[in-house]
Amino acid sequence: MSGPAPISASKPAYWDRERVAAIGFTAPAQFVLIVLFALPLALLLAASFKGPDGFSLAAYSKLLGTQYYLWTIWNSIRLALLTTFIALIIGYPASFALARARGTLRSVLLASLFLPLAASVIVKAFAWTILLRTDGLVNRILTGLHIVSAPIRMIFTETALIVGAVNIFLPFMILPIYAIVAQLDKRLPEAAATLGASPVTAFFRVTLPLTMQGIIAGVALVFSLSVSAYVVPTLLIGERYPTLASTIAKAFLLAQEPVFGAAAGVVLLAIAFTAVALSARLTRAPAVR
Repeated sequence: MSGPAPISASKPAYWDRERVAAIGFTAPAQFVLIVLFALPLALLLAASFKGPDGFSLAAYSKLLGTQYYLWTIWNSIRLALLTTFIALIIGYPASFALARARGTLRSVLLASLFLPLAASVIVKAFAWTILLRTDGLVNRILTGLHIVSAPIRMIFTETALIVGAVNIFLPFMILPIYAIVAQLDKRLPEAAATLGASPVTAFFRVTLPLTMQGIIAGVALVFSLSVSAYVVPTLLIGERYPTLASTIAKAFLLAQEPVFGAAAGVVLLAIAFTAVALSARLTRAPAVR
């Protein structure tokens, strides 16, 4: 009795119909990514190493070897860290409130989350300048309630910058966490309680690990957006808080130093890419038991 017929090896596996179809469907997207994303970044990287006599590290030496520009890099990272931390503190419980809400309340909460995304960052930053200026709404409320005797200076301060940045980037923290929380079984804390776990233990041993992927995604998004923010620091604090984004703009638009601007752009890209790569690695990491 003859055995099963051998599988034909006339064609390599990667040429099967499904893979050819997948390549065909993704080819336009890959082409767009290469032309509009990868190629400009490659040109930016190449431009950052240009010098009068060819290859040069002078731009990186100026950027990383000058105290002022090191302070500028730290300003960008500090802004991103503070914004991300505060957004996480606010966004994590807000995601649970959104997931637990029902009916009209849930619709209102979702609308309050999505509608600000339709407005331009410039519009939202200008709105905060109107609210926080000396004759703005916040000062009028504080003086009207006799909390302060005279208007206080809030605009063009670091507090105004952090408040505005958190407000603008908060939805990008809430949405990834909400997507995970909405899928959680509400009976898990009860199951943990029946096994003798306190609410705090149930949170740290059950709820927090299960929502960690949403937290990592939200942290990566908010950090990457805030570390490269240009409009928000420019409008809410101005020249008193230089960042990498404002340094890049000045290098290209005012100082006419495209090589230095390219180097600053590469450093900014490296910081954001590190955050995204680290979050991807943490997401793939096996859960600790």
